[in-house]
Amino acid sequence: MPADLAVLGLAHSGLPLAQAATASGIGTIGYDPDASTIAEIAAGRPPGDAPLTAAEVRRMLARGFRAFSDPAVLGRVRTAVICTPTALGADRALDLAPVLTAARTLAAHLRPRTIVILESSVYPGSTEDVVRAALEEGSGLRAGRDFHLACSPTRLDPGNRRHDYTNTPKVIGGLTPACTEAAAAFYGRLTDKVVRARGPREAETAKLLETNYRQINIALMNEMAVFCHDLGIDLWDVVRCAETKPFGFQSFRPGPGVGGPGVPVDPNYLPYHSRSLGYPLRMVELAQEVNARMPRYVSQRAAALLNEHGKSARGARVLLLGVTYKPDLPSQEGAPAREVATRLKELGAQLSYHDPYVPQWRVAGHPVPRADSLYEAAAAADLTLLLQNHRTYDLQGLAAKAQLLLDTRGASPTGAAHRL
Repeated sequence: MPADLAVLGLAHSGLPLAQAATASGIGTIGYDPDASTIAEIAAGRPPGDAPLTAAEVRRMLARGFRAFSDPAVLGRVRTAVICTPTALGADRALDLAPVLTAARTLAAHLRPRTIVILESSVYPGSTEDVVRAALEEGSGLRAGRDFHLACSPTRLDPGNRRHDYTNTPKVIGGLTPACTEAAAAFYGRLTDKVVRARGPREAETAKLLETNYRQINIALMNEMAVFCHDLGIDLWDVVRCAETKPFGFQSFRPGPGVGGPGVPVDPNYLPYHSRSLGYPLRMVELAQEVNARMPRYVSQRAAALLNEHGKSARGARVLLLGVTYKPDLPSQEGAPAREVATRLKELGAQLSYHDPYVPQWRVAGHPVPRADSLYEAAAAADLTLLLQNHRTYDLQGLAAKAQLLLDTRGASPTGAAHRL
């Protein structure tokens, strides 16, 4: 049946977009080539790490949402949004293959006057150089003349109870002014405010700036955490004081590493891009280096804390609390917990874990035992290591039960635990 919207890619950003559109009364279908993803949604369950609950998926289905693995459905929509995930490869370049594949799939079914929008995180220029080229080549249509093309990077913050699709402004940059207005009219049905960029490159680069800003500031806080620990300074009290400044300061928090789909990107790491500037974004490189060091630092702090209390890391029973990348969500994408666990295992520690959102967990191909009784496990462990602060954790109670508690999130009451 015809639909107003098709969402290509039903992962961490695509499914929430489909949810918002369905809730707004927009006839929405989803497309994903992964048959298991489609089967999970049809059964009323969120696929993989999608940040929705089963109840939310069932509500979408009740409102008419359907997901397909047959791309033929893409020829019956007015608007198509590409939400396929991108990630950094081993060469530190963004892997745009999923975006290119989605664009080619859509091109085979593209009709005139369709609005095509790219939400995936990409390099500046990708909407025109990658998506536009694939759509025009595969469809025989011309962007800006036969169909509208725009970029509107995702700004999803899973689990945020204050900012959702409705009250988070959407940045939109179209290939032409008419493309921008067509995309703005679509998003105007979902959000209270749209922000028009001069073009797709400006919209793409706004996302780049937002992501790198977060990563660089977290890296600064991670460096401050190491600095303050070495000098015997309470970092968390420093942050408490600094964030009272009403101007010129935005508070960030250190942690065991940085996870999630938002990765720091240097746009010069684009092998096929002939317009590379020939020099790196040094701040981004440094942020990557600093944040990538944190799992090792946390494992070293854990070993040192055990040693201070007369215990060796070898043979020590270590309980890891929270192995997801964000509190109160099941996604483990980029979460530092796995590297922390790997390093502790290399030191000879005996690991167990607890996470209310992760029923099974593997590290280096081997299952890690899950603690069924949290307080009993904390009492039995030589060290309890908080990596993610889920709301269900009573840190005051855990601190009272645990032999040693190392809090990497600064979430425990002052004096109740050793903090990063």
